[in-house]
Amino acid sequence: MGKWTSGPFDERLVAYRRHLHANPELSHEEFETTASIRGWLEEAGIRIADYPLRTGVIAEVGGLRGGPVIAIRADIDALPIQEETGLPYASRVPGKMHACGHDFHTAVVLGTALALKEREQELGGTVRFIFQPAEEKAKGASQVIASGALEGVKAIFGLHNKPNLPVGTIGVKAGPIMAAADGFVVEVEGRGTHAAVPEAGLDPIVTAAHIITALQSIVSRNVSALDSAVISVTRLNSGTAWNVIAEKAIFDGTLRTFDESVRAKVQERFEQVVHGVGIAFETETKVKWLEGPPAVVNDPDWAALSARTAESLGLTVVEPAPSPAGEDFAFYLQRVPGIFFFLGTSGTQEWHHPAFDIDERALPVGASFFAALAVDALARLTDSSLKQEARA
Repeated sequence: MGKWTSGPFDERLVAYRRHLHANPELSHEEFETTASIRGWLEEAGIRIADYPLRTGVIAEVGGLRGGPVIAIRADIDALPIQEETGLPYASRVPGKMHACGHDFHTAVVLGTALALKEREQELGGTVRFIFQPAEEKAKGASQVIASGALEGVKAIFGLHNKPNLPVGTIGVKAGPIMAAADGFVVEVEGRGTHAAVPEAGLDPIVTAAHIITALQSIVSRNVSALDSAVISVTRLNSGTAWNVIAEKAIFDGTLRTFDESVRAKVQERFEQVVHGVGIAFETETKVKWLEGPPAVVNDPDWAALSARTAESLGLTVVEPAPSPAGEDFAFYLQRVPGIFFFLGTSGTQEWHHPAFDIDERALPVGASFFAALAVDALARLTDSSLKQEARA
């Protein structure tokens, strides 16, 4: 499709993004967001597909002569963060903000749909656009899959903005690019007593402190230096008074891994450490896992095609370091091969920061790349199908 340039939809994409940014909605609450997306698509003559979703939109372009189906996904939900950007189009909703750039993702994919609609007669198949709710709760992808919207899809593509990459840069990586994100809650049950006579009780705070310290040895002593894992305890609650040893201590946090075998091993050792230390201190312990999405693992063939497509547009292609953040796009890639890439946005703050913002010049870059990738992907799938028929 040639080198990316500013296109006829640029002002429209900025308007879409700013409208969404000013009117953020949290996971499972994206009713007005859904209505806006649907309205913009219908205004452009893009057909809306009928799938049973409370929030979110599925739309399609192409398929006029049959052919394979590919999918492009954007997430649409915001975060419970008070915005501190001072922008004229800052959030109008107290305590809610698009602090992860899902408004940007949505505008990019809307631009892709507009661009491909203009070339619909040329498309060698169908492009299904998934405007997915509830990514921040890691629930939306599973809901889309349950709705049947992934049926028949041969490949799926998604993006995330990357503040530390400049506009005009695409981060493409085969294999894991984002982490499995699991949560945990640990309860330590002791026996309360007066703080002056600790020998009469079983102190759950002391036990919890030893467990938390021991957990840090898992990554350093049970995970290979060639692999990666993070265990972070982020909250510890216990006690009600300065002179009372509590009955119970509760702490929670997160585990991040990039490999399923490492994930399983770390969880196994985690429970052994918790229960082992609990026994040593004569306390009862319980571990509850809050299973998050698995790692996002890109297909190497689609990664290679994506890199070639980006280079053909004059974009800079880099292999990014994997992000320890989680992404429920992983659930799609467990069922359909595809690619999740990073799009440079020249940001000054990291995801989930109250002053997070993106450089809007990245909007046409993302839309141009997605549109070109869709054309290339359909051509590749059609060519592969024809070769299989010839061999048969």
